[in-house]
Amino acid sequence: MAKPETSNRQAHGDQDAKERTSKVQFLEITEDSAGQRIDNFLCARLKGVPRTRIYRIVRKGEVRVNKGRIKADYKLQSGDVVRVPPIRVAEANELPQAGKGLKEALEQAVLYEDDSLLIINKPSGLAVHGGSGIKLGLIETLRQLRPEARFLELVHRLDRDTSGCVMVAKKRSMLRYLHDLLRTNGVTKHYQALVVGKWPTRKHKVDVPLQKNTLQSGERMVVADPDGKPSLTRYEVRQRFSGYTLVQAYPVSGRTHQIRVHCQFAGHSIAGDDKYTDEDTNKRLKAMGLRRLFLHAESLAFKLPETGKWLRVEAPLDEQLQSFLTQLQK
Repeated sequence: MAKPETSNRQAHGDQDAKERTSKVQFLEITEDSAGQRIDNFLCARLKGVPRTRIYRIVRKGEVRVNKGRIKADYKLQSGDVVRVPPIRVAEANELPQAGKGLKEALEQAVLYEDDSLLIINKPSGLAVHGGSGIKLGLIETLRQLRPEARFLELVHRLDRDTSGCVMVAKKRSMLRYLHDLLRTNGVTKHYQALVVGKWPTRKHKVDVPLQKNTLQSGERMVVADPDGKPSLTRYEVRQRFSGYTLVQAYPVSGRTHQIRVHCQFAGHSIAGDDKYTDEDTNKRLKAMGLRRLFLHAESLAFKLPETGKWLRVEAPLDEQLQSFLTQLQK
């Protein structure tokens, strides 16, 4: 009789869990959560819910702060009351387990780690988080790698096809600190990009506003637009090849697809970019062996909060990019 009784308790427990997620929640923001964006706050609270779903309920006004509608980039303040609508939260075991190969690759990709911060050399092709049909991204895999970590949140993002340095906070205090630094250009970020054609030696910046657009297909594109948000990228030529230039890009602002669109606007789109480089060029590059976007977040530098000492972290190019450069040199 013990087994049926245990099964019944388990069944009731599962049902209770589902019911708890189907009720409206009112969450009061403490000092510890103040300063966090509402979308990031909800992602942390509603683990297993796709980010696209979270943006949708915010956009439709189902999420309220102090009874009022807000946007996804609203910064929470201490004492705010957040209304969270009924939503089915996936159980932890509903998320797929990362494969052994991916876990080992990410362990080897750790560039820096201490009690409050983790910096990873993200591989190309891995999204930083799940959503839009992707259940398992970088942050979900890292949570499986670090199950003992009570707090693990992305500090910033990289496009899925971009490789290189990604910061992940292990404490909320570090997340707030780095967000403040990013807002005030306190983090120096350098990228390597291989662009098509001969980048002019004297062209050291592209200062053009950018606007996000969504096509009828649902694909997100960014265009240069006078009515867009101010955007500035600085450039320096590092090496020239026949038909291509390796440049170092330093984004002063941090807009979506900023480096990619600024390169396109300058007339030198990034090699392997399936959004902003013409199809014939990409076919030629694939035939030469480049099957990914040649954009790599090479380094990060900033002052650590406790000591004030500068931390600089560098991520080496992956084998495909390094091999392609060697081929161009020949």
